[in-house]
Amino acid sequence: MSLPPLIQALLEPSAYPEPPGAIEFKQTHISYLFFTQAYVYKIKKAVDFGFLNFTTVEKRKFFCHQEVALNRRLSPDVYIGVVEVNRENSRIVFEGRGEVVEYAVKMRRLPSDRMMDSLLTADKVTGPMVRHIANVIADFHRNAETNAHISGFGQPSVIEQNTEENFIQTMNFIGRTITQKQFDEIKEYAHGFFKTRHGLFAKRIEQGLIRDCHGDIHAEHICITNGIYIFDCIEFNERFRYSDTAADIAFLAMDLDFYNCNNLSRIFCDAYIKASGEETPAHSLTFINATGHM
Repeated sequence: MSLPPLIQALLEPSAYPEPPGAIEFKQTHISYLFFTQAYVYKIKKAVDFGFLNFTTVEKRKFFCHQEVALNRRLSPDVYIGVVEVNRENSRIVFEGRGEVVEYAVKMRRLPSDRMMDSLLTADKVTGPMVRHIANVIADFHRNAETNAHISGFGQPSVIEQNTEENFIQTMNFIGRTITQKQFDEIKEYAHGFFKTRHGLFAKRIEQGLIRDCHGDIHAEHICITNGIYIFDCIEFNERFRYSDTAADIAFLAMDLDFYNCNNLSRIFCDAYIKASGEETPAHSLTFINATGHM
């Protein structure tokens, strides 16, 4: 598929306010990313998937600012700010003058070889590393915002909506990545959990554990270098980010299991429980690991 003209223009070295060196380009289903020697520029695609809507320049500008503000909580040195994409005569440039045609998030580039998913593949992640990450996340959760509106996202009706949405969206994968038996067992477990552990959800709300979390703590969103950088949180949907703190740590726990690092997953969860001082995350984690949502 050919790239839009604006994106093609930004692959030119002259489009950058500093000498870019070699420009690396990547794209996801919602973003275009331009990697220079020192920085990353991220432009949101004009898409509407229901759970996010970036279809206008003003919406993309708003969510760029949201992304910077929210990610500075865990990576303040990485997120530089929101910059304009300008039309200068016949050229399209970052941080130029003239008509504003788009907005981008500008970040400092982190070393790719220190990303946690790369380190896991190379068998270079250690127990002390995951304990450090657990302490960082526990401290983040301790200071994360919570209020009556945010706590509402911990209500069983909202969580059940999340799990049912998961089942609807994964039905097409039965027989491809999950068997009918596995699908039915997970669904039965989720429904049974709601019936037998209904009080747990109320207790988590009472304890103030429904907070403005990260929403997507996967290994690929963690850099272990001179410090721990956790980036790329969910900025576009409150229902995905306002969640039980146990859901935040479950993402990484499941990732560690996926990489066959079950011992590191246990170390991580135990370290988080110790650092956070929580009394009841174990049952919550079992539910999240089985259903993918809380």
